[in-house]
Amino acid sequence: MKYHNTKVRAGDEVFDSRHEYNRWCELRLLERAGQITDLKRQVRFELVPKQEGERPVYYVADFVYSRGGQKVVEDAKGFKTPEYIIKRKLMLFRHQIRVNEV
Repeated sequence: MKYHNTKVRAGDEVFDSRHEYNRWCELRLLERAGQITDLKRQVRFELVPKQEGERPVYYVADFVYSRGGQKVVEDAKGFKTPEYIIKRKLMLFRHQIRVNEV
């Protein structure tokens, strides 16, 4: 139980928090209404490639979808860890993607 979140099971899927699950439900409704497309969960982005003796570094986005032809990356955050803040900045630097925090 990280940061006092309770995992939520919904069918075959597990969400890290009630907040993340609720946002997923909202996004599914928007997708069904045609306001967003290509909704995905837990999408991995490489931030730092593998180097000699070191593993690569990844950021895993909670949600990725398209709205009006633009890719949107969202993270359902309750608490911003120092590691998350660095990865968010690396996403902007490496992929020119600003992470939306909901």
